[in-house]
Amino acid sequence: MKFKHHILWVSLALASSSCEKFLDVQPKEFISDAATIVDRSSAETAVRGVYSALADGSYYGTSFQSIGYLSGDNIVWTGSQSQVQEFINKKVNADNSTISSAWISIYRTINRANNVIDKVPAVKDAQLTDALRNQYIGEAYFARALAYFDLARTWGGVPLITKPTINPTDNSGIKRSSVAETYAQVLKDLETAEPLLPATTDRYRATRKTVWALRARYHLYQKEWVKAEEYADKVISDATNYKLTKPFSAFFANDARGTTESIFEIFYNGTTEVNSHRGQWQPQTNGGTRQWAPNDALVALLNNPAVGGTRSALVAKDNQNRWYGNLYYRNPASDPSYVLRIAEIILIRAEARAQQDKLTLGLADLNLIRDRAGIAASTAATKNDLLLAIENERRVEFALEPHRWYDIVRTGRAPAVFSLSEANRYVLPIPVQQLLSDKALEQNPGY
Repeated sequence: MKFKHHILWVSLALASSSCEKFLDVQPKEFISDAATIVDRSSAETAVRGVYSALADGSYYGTSFQSIGYLSGDNIVWTGSQSQVQEFINKKVNADNSTISSAWISIYRTINRANNVIDKVPAVKDAQLTDALRNQYIGEAYFARALAYFDLARTWGGVPLITKPTINPTDNSGIKRSSVAETYAQVLKDLETAEPLLPATTDRYRATRKTVWALRARYHLYQKEWVKAEEYADKVISDATNYKLTKPFSAFFANDARGTTESIFEIFYNGTTEVNSHRGQWQPQTNGGTRQWAPNDALVALLNNPAVGGTRSALVAKDNQNRWYGNLYYRNPASDPSYVLRIAEIILIRAEARAQQDKLTLGLADLNLIRDRAGIAASTAATKNDLLLAIENERRVEFALEPHRWYDIVRTGRAPAVFSLSEANRYVLPIPVQQLLSDKALEQNPGY
């Protein structure tokens, strides 16, 4: 079966009403999409399949996330696979298996979303109310927006597939859109999703508030500071449902999930749906491989009481006195994947305000994050100082989350921070398998 957008399967799962059991599915089985979406039950199954694709080990389960932090300057690779070292060296080749699996998984997510968007509107079932129908379609638009956002910030412009793939050749021959066109699709999908989704709080499924959070991130990447501040403020102002947890580790330690820190996290039950992240981070004594680990610079930052504060909980030592990352630790592997946290939205607003010369307000937002970490308030007095302080804060706040590489690239700081002046390397190569399977695709320059 050809890859990219040539995937036409939707996973089956049992229906459930609660948020946590929404992804508490049976072992994956697969049937042709042509037989799936015919009533309320199958529509919900199809939506569950979208979330299952987001949770896949090649997407937010492990592979895609690893691109964001392995490519930064916080992590070292302790294994022997040269393909992982390519990210740390910032010289990724087109035959890298991680980028291939991530690309395939993201397009699988898009195809599942496309199936919901295309078929749910026509379903005739009295149990599928208008509100529920709109919710399902809105969730699919949100997932597709997130998927194209991740494609755009990783590879630049990509083929825009907005109809289901039924046959392997359905969408072959579609050339790459520009990066601007790809981001425009993200915004269009978010704008479509927002009025369809309920104005509720749900940390495992997309709602209108989840759209606001992703829009804040989207506008930050587009350097649309006013809009970034506006949408960040929409989320932050809901202080009843979204607020920083104290201490820092409260959102993940002691098997916590779904705290007020979380805007959107992906649920894993540890049996039929597992988050393989913990195996990469945990040491052998905890049943892991510790194949990637915090580097000396990050350990020093996190353990500095004036910089890391309570964020030192992100690292620990094994029985050989080696540091390891401790964000993903649960056994069985049921750690959530944190896609959107309120801490990120606060720092988005801080950055957007600083860019608009609202220095007092931006500093206040930054200091909310620092206060939660138990460290002294920043005294950054100039715009440049404040922006640098926010950049440094994001490095430790999201030390084991997939932000660092994208942050430094989007701000134009890669030459200074990573000593990476070769601009072609700011996006990854299109996987070679995709180029071979579809001659309409063109490789990124320099690869």
